[in-house]
Amino acid sequence: MGKFARALILKVGLSSPGTYDCLMGLFRKFKQSKSSEVFNAAKPISDDVAELLNSIEMASVILAPGELPIYFSPTAVTFGVIRDEKITAPNLLALIRSVRRTGIFQSGIIEIPRGPIGGGTRQLSVKISKLGNEGLLLAMFRDESDAERIDAVRRDFVANISHELKTPIGALSLLAEAVMQANDDPLAVTNFAAKMQKESGRLSDLVQEIINLSRLQDADPLLDAISLDVDELVEQAISQAQIHADNRNIEVIVGPKSGVEVVGDRSQLIMAVHNLIENAINYSNDGTTVSVNHEAEDDIVNISVVDQGVGISDVDIERIFERFYRIDPARSRETGGTGLGLAIVKHVALNHGGEISVWSSPGVGSTFSLRLPIENDGDR
Repeated sequence: MGKFARALILKVGLSSPGTYDCLMGLFRKFKQSKSSEVFNAAKPISDDVAELLNSIEMASVILAPGELPIYFSPTAVTFGVIRDEKITAPNLLALIRSVRRTGIFQSGIIEIPRGPIGGGTRQLSVKISKLGNEGLLLAMFRDESDAERIDAVRRDFVANISHELKTPIGALSLLAEAVMQANDDPLAVTNFAAKMQKESGRLSDLVQEIINLSRLQDADPLLDAISLDVDELVEQAISQAQIHADNRNIEVIVGPKSGVEVVGDRSQLIMAVHNLIENAINYSNDGTTVSVNHEAEDDIVNISVVDQGVGISDVDIERIFERFYRIDPARSRETGGTGLGLAIVKHVALNHGGEISVWSSPGVGSTFSLRLPIENDGDR
């Protein structure tokens, strides 16, 4: 490792809040030293500098005139700052052009789309400054989403607990009292015990769904993303729902393989597809079919789950992805639905830069479509 790299480590470390300011100062000193090939047009930065920029917790981009990225760290791609080796976010381009026009340092908070579709965003703090007199700019980014995500987890977990857990807990309390009063009636005790078992199962499912939803908010699946085969994800999701389908005499039909890969968290994506299949089974009549299709088009894979169920009204469709919203509360109690399954699917879709949509007609059935970006060479 060269002198510049060692100096940066000794002076600022890799996680210091002053990394940006110290880095800028060292860049200026380094530019004046004998190692000025860092700004050579054929090799914009030296290997030592690239190694350090790749190591620090802030994503970094060096821009030549025309907003051409001549260097960007892998984290800049992960954050979505760089797509197809270009900067495309209008709000970021505006800041960059302001610095280029005025020569004045700029900083702020920007939102970057997590993918080419859907409404998921990532919140980044950005610092942009001139780098020497050759028209180069240095932009550095820190992901501020974690702080917001942790705060949201805390607020939502408390809200979820107070909103939903009181119902099964109250039911268990009443049933326990009934068992005590019927202790001389074995048939009544058996009946109440069966109801208690059902309510405790519902309570367990609800707690697990709340935990799942909290975990989705707790971590960013794209920071430690891996390549995932869509065909295998769908196969695993169907396998997890097969016993439920067999108990209802519902046939799950899978379409042709897509042969594509996406980038993300395996467990989250399987959970999302599984939730869509379980939802289709819950709202279908016995002896019907559920179809799972997945096809790729224009760098997007569309995973659709089609049922022959009761369908959804236009009024309900507007709220179907809200937490704890149930189209038919009585049916949800019968099937053990928690009202969180589709909310979880929505979170997974947004976290992976995708989207979820639904078409439905009462008495005909529903089609839920989970659309995700297909992996390309610049995704990781």
